[in-house]
Amino acid sequence: MKMHHWLLTPWLLAPCLLGSALYSSLASASSLVPPAGYYAPVQMSDKASRSCAAPPKPYTAKLEFRSKYEGSDKARATLNKASEQAFRSSTQDITELERGVNSQVMRYMRSGDRQQLECALNWLTRWAQADALLSTAGNHTGKSVRKWALGSLSSAYLRLKFSSSQPLAAYPQQTHMIEAWFVALAEQTVQDWSDLPLRKINNHSYWAAWSVMATAIASDRRDLFDWSVAQFRVAANQVDADGYLPNELKRRQRALAYHNYALPPLMMVAAFAQANGVDLREENQGALQRLAKRVMDGVEDQHAFTAKAGEKQDMGEFEKPAKFAWLEPYCVLYACSADAQDYRAEMGPFKTFRLGGDVSQLFSPKKASDS
Repeated sequence: MKMHHWLLTPWLLAPCLLGSALYSSLASASSLVPPAGYYAPVQMSDKASRSCAAPPKPYTAKLEFRSKYEGSDKARATLNKASEQAFRSSTQDITELERGVNSQVMRYMRSGDRQQLECALNWLTRWAQADALLSTAGNHTGKSVRKWALGSLSSAYLRLKFSSSQPLAAYPQQTHMIEAWFVALAEQTVQDWSDLPLRKINNHSYWAAWSVMATAIASDRRDLFDWSVAQFRVAANQVDADGYLPNELKRRQRALAYHNYALPPLMMVAAFAQANGVDLREENQGALQRLAKRVMDGVEDQHAFTAKAGEKQDMGEFEKPAKFAWLEPYCVLYACSADAQDYRAEMGPFKTFRLGGDVSQLFSPKKASDS
Protein backbone atom coordinates (compact mmCIF):
# COMPACT_ATOMS: atom_id res chain seq x y z
CA MET A 1 0.00 0.00 0.00
CA LYS A 2 1.87 3.03 -1.26
CA MET A 3 1.66 6.29 0.61
CA HIS A 4 3.77 9.42 0.44
CA HIS A 5 4.30 12.32 2.79
CA TRP A 6 1.59 14.88 2.29
CA LEU A 7 2.02 18.61 2.07
CA LEU A 8 -1.05 19.79 3.92
CA THR A 9 -2.15 23.38 4.04
CA PRO A 10 -5.33 24.52 5.80
CA TRP A 11 -8.12 25.89 3.64
CA LEU A 12 -11.66 26.83 4.41
CA LEU A 13 -14.47 24.36 4.00
CA ALA A 14 -15.58 25.28 0.50
CA PRO A 15 -19.22 25.33 -0.56
CA CYS A 16 -19.44 22.67 -3.22
CA LEU A 17 -23.12 22.43 -3.96
CA LEU A 18 -24.35 25.92 -3.13
CA GLY A 19 -23.31 29.31 -4.35
CA SER A 20 -20.75 30.83 -1.99
CA ALA A 21 -22.98 33.76 -1.05
CA LEU A 22 -25.89 31.51 -0.13
CA TYR A 23 -23.69 29.13 1.82
CA SER A 24 -22.03 31.97 3.72
CA SER A 25 -25.43 33.32 4.63
CA LEU A 26 -26.55 29.94 5.96
CA ALA A 27 -23.34 29.35 7.88
CA SER A 28 -23.47 32.75 9.55
CA ALA A 29 -27.10 32.40 10.59
CA SER A 30 -27.97 31.48 14.14
CA SER A 31 -29.22 28.03 13.18
CA LEU A 32 -26.68 25.23 13.08
CA VAL A 33 -25.86 23.91 9.61
CA PRO A 34 -24.02 20.93 8.13
CA PRO A 35 -21.21 21.13 5.54
CA ALA A 36 -22.37 22.22 2.10
CA GLY A 37 -22.61 18.73 0.59
CA TYR A 38 -25.64 17.95 2.74
CA TYR A 39 -27.73 20.41 0.71
CA ALA A 40 -27.51 18.20 -2.39
CA PRO A 41 -30.82 17.83 -4.20
CA VAL A 42 -32.48 14.47 -4.68
CA GLN A 43 -31.53 12.91 -8.02
CA MET A 44 -34.41 11.54 -10.06
CA SER A 45 -34.39 8.38 -12.14
CA ASP A 46 -36.90 6.17 -13.90
CA LYS A 47 -35.80 3.00 -12.12
CA ALA A 48 -38.55 0.82 -10.71
CA SER A 49 -39.50 1.45 -7.08
CA ARG A 50 -38.02 -0.94 -4.54
CA SER A 51 -40.11 -2.66 -1.91
CA CYS A 52 -39.81 -1.88 1.79
CA ALA A 53 -39.21 -4.67 4.27
CA ALA A 54 -40.74 -4.67 7.73
CA PRO A 55 -38.59 -2.78 10.23
CA PRO A 56 -36.44 -4.74 12.66
CA LYS A 57 -37.88 -5.15 16.13
CA PRO A 58 -37.08 -2.08 18.27
CA TYR A 59 -34.46 -2.84 20.91
CA THR A 60 -35.86 -1.81 24.30
CA ALA A 61 -34.04 -4.19 26.64
CA LYS A 62 -30.99 -3.47 28.78
CA LEU A 63 -28.00 -2.28 26.77
CA GLU A 64 -25.86 -5.12 28.02
CA PHE A 65 -23.73 -6.89 25.43
CA ARG A 66 -20.64 -9.06 25.40
CA SER A 67 -17.44 -7.47 24.12
CA LYS A 68 -15.59 -9.03 21.20
CA TYR A 69 -12.46 -8.66 23.36
CA GLU A 70 -13.98 -10.55 26.28
CA GLY A 71 -11.26 -12.32 28.26
CA SER A 72 -8.52 -10.14 26.83
CA ASP A 73 -6.03 -8.34 29.06
CA LYS A 74 -5.88 -4.57 29.59
CA ALA A 75 -4.81 -4.02 25.99
CA ARG A 76 -8.29 -5.18 24.84
CA ALA A 77 -6.75 -6.29 21.56
CA THR A 78 -7.23 -10.08 21.37
CA LEU A 79 -10.40 -11.08 19.55
CA ASN A 80 -12.70 -13.59 21.26
CA LYS A 81 -14.60 -15.17 18.37
CA ALA A 82 -17.31 -16.70 20.54
CA SER A 83 -18.13 -13.44 22.30
CA GLU A 84 -17.96 -11.55 18.99
CA GLN A 85 -20.57 -13.90 17.57
CA ALA A 86 -22.72 -13.44 20.67
CA PHE A 87 -22.39 -9.67 20.30
CA ARG A 88 -23.40 -9.74 16.64
CA SER A 89 -26.37 -11.94 17.41
CA SER A 90 -27.69 -9.79 20.26
CA THR A 91 -27.25 -6.53 18.29
CA GLN A 92 -28.57 -7.89 14.99
CA ASP A 93 -31.73 -5.77 14.97
CA ILE A 94 -29.79 -2.60 15.80
CA THR A 95 -27.31 -3.22 13.02
CA GLU A 96 -30.13 -3.98 10.60
CA LEU A 97 -31.73 -0.64 11.45
CA GLU A 98 -28.47 1.27 10.94
CA ARG A 99 -27.57 -0.39 7.65
CA GLY A 100 -31.16 -0.40 6.41
CA VAL A 101 -31.84 3.28 7.01
CA ASN A 102 -28.52 4.25 5.43
CA SER A 103 -29.26 2.14 2.35
CA GLN A 104 -32.78 3.52 2.05
CA VAL A 105 -31.57 7.12 2.29
CA MET A 106 -28.81 6.51 -0.26
CA ARG A 107 -31.24 4.90 -2.70
CA TYR A 108 -33.73 7.72 -2.28
CA MET A 109 -31.13 10.45 -2.78
CA ARG A 110 -29.92 8.74 -5.96
CA SER A 111 -33.29 7.88 -7.48
CA GLY A 112 -36.09 9.88 -5.92
CA ASP A 113 -37.86 6.61 -5.06
CA ARG A 114 -40.38 7.90 -2.53
CA GLN A 115 -40.99 4.41 -1.22
CA GLN A 116 -37.40 4.33 0.01
CA LEU A 117 -37.86 7.69 1.75
CA GLU A 118 -41.02 6.53 3.47
CA CYS A 119 -39.39 3.23 4.35
CA ALA A 120 -36.55 5.02 6.17
CA LEU A 121 -38.97 7.33 7.99
CA ASN A 122 -41.25 4.44 8.98
CA TRP A 123 -38.35 2.41 10.34
CA LEU A 124 -37.08 5.35 12.37
CA THR A 125 -40.56 6.27 13.59
CA ARG A 126 -41.19 2.70 14.75
CA TRP A 127 -38.05 2.77 16.91
CA ALA A 128 -38.75 6.30 18.14
CA GLN A 129 -42.26 5.33 19.24
CA ALA A 130 -40.81 2.45 21.23
CA ASP A 131 -38.19 4.64 22.97
CA ALA A 132 -35.64 2.15 21.67
CA LEU A 133 -32.01 2.20 22.85
CA LEU A 134 -32.86 4.47 25.76
CA SER A 135 -32.40 2.02 28.62
CA THR A 136 -30.11 3.40 31.32
CA ALA A 137 -29.23 -0.12 32.41
CA GLY A 138 -26.28 -1.72 30.66
CA ASN A 139 -22.54 -1.92 30.33
CA HIS A 140 -19.72 -0.16 28.50
CA THR A 141 -20.36 -2.10 25.30
CA GLY A 142 -24.04 -1.21 25.48
CA LYS A 143 -23.28 2.49 25.80
CA SER A 144 -20.96 2.14 22.84
CA VAL A 145 -23.70 0.55 20.75
CA ARG A 146 -26.07 3.41 21.59
CA LYS A 147 -23.73 6.14 20.39
CA TRP A 148 -22.67 4.19 17.29
CA ALA A 149 -26.32 3.73 16.33
CA LEU A 150 -27.15 7.37 16.97
CA GLY A 151 -24.27 8.54 14.79
CA SER A 152 -25.26 6.21 11.96
CA LEU A 153 -28.93 7.18 12.01
CA SER A 154 -28.72 10.91 12.66
CA SER A 155 -26.02 11.47 10.06
CA ALA A 156 -28.05 9.63 7.39
CA TYR A 157 -31.09 11.67 8.41
CA LEU A 158 -29.16 14.90 7.88
CA ARG A 159 -29.11 14.26 4.14
CA LEU A 160 -32.91 14.34 4.16
CA LYS A 161 -33.20 17.22 6.60
CA PHE A 162 -31.01 19.62 4.65
CA SER A 163 -31.46 18.54 1.03
CA SER A 164 -32.49 21.48 -1.11
CA SER A 165 -35.31 19.24 -2.40
CA GLN A 166 -36.90 19.39 1.09
CA PRO A 167 -38.09 15.78 1.11
CA LEU A 168 -39.22 15.94 4.74
CA ALA A 169 -41.66 18.81 4.23
CA ALA A 170 -44.57 16.42 3.76
CA TYR A 171 -43.83 14.43 6.94
CA PRO A 172 -43.91 16.89 9.87
CA GLN A 173 -45.25 14.47 12.48
CA GLN A 174 -42.73 11.75 11.73
CA THR A 175 -39.79 14.14 11.59
CA HIS A 176 -40.77 15.69 14.92
CA MET A 177 -40.95 12.26 16.54
CA ILE A 178 -37.66 11.08 15.02
CA GLU A 179 -35.77 14.21 15.98
CA ALA A 180 -37.11 14.07 19.54
CA TRP A 181 -35.86 10.49 19.78
CA PHE A 182 -32.45 11.48 18.43
CA VAL A 183 -32.24 14.24 21.04
CA ALA A 184 -33.17 11.83 23.85
CA LEU A 185 -30.43 9.46 22.65
CA ALA A 186 -27.94 12.31 22.39
CA GLU A 187 -28.71 13.59 25.87
CA GLN A 188 -28.18 10.10 27.25
CA THR A 189 -24.96 9.80 25.24
CA VAL A 190 -23.72 13.01 26.83
CA GLN A 191 -24.40 11.52 30.25
CA ASP A 192 -22.72 8.24 29.28
CA TRP A 193 -19.47 9.85 28.09
CA SER A 194 -19.04 12.98 30.22
CA ASP A 195 -16.56 13.53 33.03
CA LEU A 196 -14.39 10.51 32.30
CA PRO A 197 -10.82 10.44 33.65
CA LEU A 198 -8.29 11.19 30.93
CA ARG A 199 -6.92 7.65 31.05
CA LYS A 200 -10.32 6.36 29.87
CA ILE A 201 -10.95 8.89 27.10
CA ASN A 202 -10.26 7.24 23.77
CA ASN A 203 -11.92 6.55 20.42
CA HIS A 204 -15.24 5.76 22.14
CA SER A 205 -15.50 9.35 23.37
CA TYR A 206 -14.67 10.63 19.88
CA TRP A 207 -17.44 8.54 18.34
CA ALA A 208 -19.80 9.82 21.03
CA ALA A 209 -18.83 13.37 20.05
CA TRP A 210 -19.65 12.62 16.40
CA SER A 211 -23.08 11.16 17.20
CA VAL A 212 -23.94 14.15 19.36
CA MET A 213 -22.66 16.57 16.69
CA ALA A 214 -24.85 15.01 13.99
CA THR A 215 -27.84 15.23 16.32
CA ALA A 216 -27.01 18.80 17.28
CA ILE A 217 -27.22 19.85 13.64
CA ALA A 218 -30.40 17.83 13.01
CA SER A 219 -32.13 19.37 16.03
CA ASP A 220 -30.41 22.78 16.09
CA ARG A 221 -29.25 22.24 19.66
CA ARG A 222 -26.34 24.55 20.43
CA ASP A 223 -25.68 22.87 23.79
CA LEU A 224 -25.12 19.53 22.08
CA PHE A 225 -22.89 21.21 19.49
CA ASP A 226 -20.81 22.80 22.25
CA TRP A 227 -20.43 19.46 24.06
CA SER A 228 -19.19 17.80 20.89
CA VAL A 229 -16.66 20.56 20.26
CA ALA A 230 -15.46 20.28 23.85
CA GLN A 231 -14.88 16.54 23.41
CA PHE A 232 -12.92 17.22 20.23
CA ARG A 233 -10.67 19.61 22.13
CA VAL A 234 -10.00 16.97 24.77
CA ALA A 235 -9.10 14.54 21.99
CA ALA A 236 -6.85 17.01 20.22
CA ASN A 237 -4.98 17.67 23.43
CA GLN A 238 -4.36 13.94 23.84
CA VAL A 239 -2.34 13.90 20.61
CA ASP A 240 1.34 14.10 21.52
CA ALA A 241 4.06 16.00 19.68
CA ASP A 242 4.71 13.02 17.38
CA GLY A 243 1.06 12.48 16.47
CA TYR A 244 0.34 9.53 18.76
CA LEU A 245 -2.67 8.97 21.00
CA PRO A 246 -1.31 7.44 24.23
CA ASN A 247 -4.55 5.64 25.09
CA GLU A 248 -4.65 3.99 21.65
CA LEU A 249 -1.01 2.91 21.90
CA LYS A 250 -2.16 0.71 24.77
CA ARG A 251 -3.94 -1.48 22.21
CA ARG A 252 -0.61 -3.09 21.32
CA GLN A 253 -0.93 -5.00 18.03
CA ARG A 254 -4.01 -2.95 17.16
CA ALA A 255 -2.55 0.44 18.07
CA LEU A 256 -2.30 1.64 14.46
CA ALA A 257 -5.77 0.33 13.64
CA TYR A 258 -7.24 2.22 16.59
CA HIS A 259 -5.38 5.41 15.71
CA ASN A 260 -7.00 5.13 12.30
CA TYR A 261 -10.37 4.33 13.88
CA ALA A 262 -10.13 7.54 15.93
CA LEU A 263 -9.88 9.69 12.81
CA PRO A 264 -13.39 9.41 11.20
CA PRO A 265 -15.35 10.92 14.11
CA LEU A 266 -12.73 13.60 14.75
CA MET A 267 -12.68 14.63 11.08
CA MET A 268 -16.45 14.80 10.94
CA VAL A 269 -16.71 16.87 14.11
CA ALA A 270 -14.06 19.26 12.77
CA ALA A 271 -15.85 19.57 9.42
CA PHE A 272 -19.21 20.26 11.07
CA ALA A 273 -17.66 22.74 13.48
CA GLN A 274 -16.00 24.51 10.54
CA ALA A 275 -19.35 24.81 8.78
CA ASN A 276 -20.57 26.73 11.84
CA GLY A 277 -17.63 29.09 12.13
CA VAL A 278 -15.59 27.11 14.67
CA ASP A 279 -12.14 26.29 13.29
CA LEU A 280 -10.63 23.35 15.19
CA ARG A 281 -7.70 22.66 12.87
CA GLU A 282 -5.14 24.52 14.95
CA GLU A 283 -6.18 22.99 18.26
CA ASN A 284 -3.07 21.79 20.12
CA GLN A 285 -0.81 23.10 17.36
CA GLY A 286 -2.52 21.26 14.52
CA ALA A 287 -3.13 18.00 16.37
CA LEU A 288 -5.68 16.62 13.90
CA GLN A 289 -3.34 17.02 10.96
CA ARG A 290 -0.46 15.59 13.00
CA LEU A 291 -2.51 12.53 13.93
CA ALA A 292 -3.58 11.94 10.33
CA LYS A 293 -0.02 12.16 9.06
CA ARG A 294 1.18 9.76 11.77
CA VAL A 295 -1.47 7.24 10.75
CA MET A 296 -0.71 7.45 7.06
CA ASP A 297 3.02 7.19 7.68
CA GLY A 298 2.19 4.13 9.78
CA VAL A 299 0.19 2.56 6.98
CA GLU A 300 3.25 2.88 4.73
CA ASP A 301 5.70 1.64 7.36
CA GLN A 302 4.57 0.09 10.64
CA HIS A 303 7.98 0.03 12.35
CA ALA A 304 7.40 3.18 14.40
CA PHE A 305 4.06 1.90 15.70
CA THR A 306 5.56 -1.51 16.41
CA ALA A 307 8.30 0.11 18.45
CA LYS A 308 5.87 2.37 20.32
CA ALA A 309 3.23 -0.27 21.03
CA GLY A 310 5.62 -3.15 21.60
CA GLU A 311 4.08 -5.56 19.09
CA LYS A 312 3.90 -6.07 15.34
CA GLN A 313 0.82 -4.30 14.00
CA ASP A 314 -2.28 -6.12 12.79
CA MET A 315 -3.01 -4.68 9.33
CA GLY A 316 -6.14 -6.69 8.55
CA GLU A 317 -8.49 -3.74 9.08
CA PHE A 318 -6.74 -1.71 6.41
CA GLU A 319 -7.99 -4.02 3.68
CA LYS A 320 -11.42 -2.42 4.05
CA PRO A 321 -11.66 0.80 2.00
CA ALA A 322 -14.35 2.25 4.29
CA LYS A 323 -11.74 2.48 7.06
CA PHE A 324 -10.28 5.43 5.15
CA ALA A 325 -13.54 7.33 4.68
CA TRP A 326 -12.10 10.07 6.89
CA LEU A 327 -9.97 11.13 3.90
CA GLU A 328 -13.00 12.86 2.40
CA PRO A 329 -13.60 15.45 5.14
CA TYR A 330 -9.84 15.61 5.68
CA CYS A 331 -9.18 16.67 2.11
CA VAL A 332 -11.76 19.42 2.49
CA LEU A 333 -10.34 20.69 5.76
CA TYR A 334 -6.82 20.53 4.33
CA ALA A 335 -5.35 20.71 0.83
CA CYS A 336 -4.15 17.19 0.08
CA SER A 337 -1.22 16.40 -2.16
CA ALA A 338 -1.58 14.73 -5.56
CA ASP A 339 -0.51 11.44 -3.98
CA ALA A 340 -3.28 11.67 -1.39
CA GLN A 341 -5.81 12.47 -4.09
CA ASP A 342 -4.63 9.44 -6.05
CA TYR A 343 -5.11 7.28 -2.99
CA ARG A 344 -8.64 8.57 -2.51
CA ALA A 345 -9.38 7.76 -6.14
CA GLU A 346 -7.94 4.25 -5.71
CA MET A 347 -9.77 3.39 -2.49
CA GLY A 348 -12.98 5.37 -2.96
CA PRO A 349 -15.71 6.23 -3.36
CA PHE A 350 -16.16 5.81 0.36
CA LYS A 351 -19.38 4.58 1.91
CA THR A 352 -19.84 3.76 5.56
CA PHE A 353 -23.03 3.68 7.57
CA ARG A 354 -21.11 4.89 10.62
CA LEU A 355 -20.79 8.29 8.91
CA GLY A 356 -24.18 8.36 7.24
CA GLY A 357 -23.62 6.64 3.91
CA ASP A 358 -22.07 8.19 0.79
CA VAL A 359 -19.24 10.13 2.38
CA SER A 360 -17.57 10.81 -0.98
CA GLN A 361 -20.73 12.48 -2.29
CA LEU A 362 -20.80 14.80 0.69
CA PHE A 363 -17.16 15.90 0.65
CA SER A 364 -15.49 16.56 -2.68
CA PRO A 365 -12.65 19.10 -2.94
CA LYS A 366 -12.73 18.80 -6.74
CA LYS A 367 -16.38 19.78 -6.89
CA ALA A 368 -15.77 22.47 -4.31
CA SER A 369 -12.98 24.07 -6.34
CA ASP A 370 -15.09 23.92 -9.50
CA SER A 371 -18.10 25.64 -7.97
